[in-house]
Amino acid sequence: MTEMVYGSVPVRDGEPVLPKWWRTLDKWSMAAILSLFGVGILLGMAASPPLAAKNGFPAFHYVQKQAIFGGMALVAMLITSMMSPQTVRRLAVLAFVGAFIALIGLPFFGTDFGKGATRWYSLGFASVQPSEFLKPVFVVTAAWLMAANEEINGPPGRMWSFLLMVTIVFVLAMQPDFGQASLILFAWCVMYFVSGAPMLLIGGIFLSIIPIAQFAYANSEHFARRIDGFLDRSVDPTTQLGYATNAIQEGGLYGVGVGEGQVKWSLPDAHTDFIIAVAAEEYGLILVLLVIALYSIVVLRSYFRLMRERDPFIRLAGTGLAAMFGVQAIINMGVAVRLLPAKGMTLPFVSYGGSSLIAGGIAVGMLLAFTRTRPQGEIRDILRGHVR
Repeated sequence: MTEMVYGSVPVRDGEPVLPKWWRTLDKWSMAAILSLFGVGILLGMAASPPLAAKNGFPAFHYVQKQAIFGGMALVAMLITSMMSPQTVRRLAVLAFVGAFIALIGLPFFGTDFGKGATRWYSLGFASVQPSEFLKPVFVVTAAWLMAANEEINGPPGRMWSFLLMVTIVFVLAMQPDFGQASLILFAWCVMYFVSGAPMLLIGGIFLSIIPIAQFAYANSEHFARRIDGFLDRSVDPTTQLGYATNAIQEGGLYGVGVGEGQVKWSLPDAHTDFIIAVAAEEYGLILVLLVIALYSIVVLRSYFRLMRERDPFIRLAGTGLAAMFGVQAIINMGVAVRLLPAKGMTLPFVSYGGSSLIAGGIAVGMLLAFTRTRPQGEIRDILRGHVR
């Protein structure tokens, strides 16, 4: 009966977990993610020694920490990718509640580390940024609500997900953290569009950003300063954007040589927000194009697999995670080349940062779990007439 409805699909009963995981995994995406982690270690060795020397640490202190955090991220990614979509959904909803409570508590218990935005909890030996962990679990939670909306007598999931999104964006804007707020908004809009929302409504949401941005510009010095810096035609060479722009120009096609770059001695965030400037200066456009290609592989491979997915929850959650992963990379690199205002956003799996690495590992693990092949039939079966 199953074959009559879904077509003939091979099922291997009793197959061990690891062989089954490896057989169903998107190996191209996994290879790209591991390559990004390797690039991050390579660039960390180039970018972090000046900061380590300034703070009185051994030259590769931050590289060692990045390797530790990266190892934790890879373990989290592997464990998450082995889970079933139902298990991922349940754990994500629970994690969303915890991350949201942590986000609400930032104004009372958080710290800004002198950066003008209260985004972290200081644990003494490390710091935690709740918004990094909130992003992937919000996407999964919102996808679950949107999918439930399509069920007969289901809850008004789209409305609930919209209210959650607006609340989170408002809380993030108050920190202020407009970069993460824009990521949350973008991922939700992509999922909402894929779930069948009318274009007129999507357009109205984006148009509403204009008065909100005007209000933020008039009432937030942090926001206004970054917009003014972006719109100013002249670039102060002593600012972070000035250093990054000059480094990218100096790098050319092949770079100035390994260890020969100078921007890492001037940029305080060379190992995090502006890591791509270090890559461009020392290794040239060749490495930058390679990094872009690796991100493109993960996003495009995920979309190609999700296009064949019949489960609406998996399709929505995977689409939102892939969109968030790709757009975060675009924003980080766009800021470095001055196509976008400064956002204070890391480059996934490449920039230094414990919270961003571990949360990124969880997010990509979820994406790999959602894009694994499963014996359930594909949506193209319907188009080919296998389902009557």
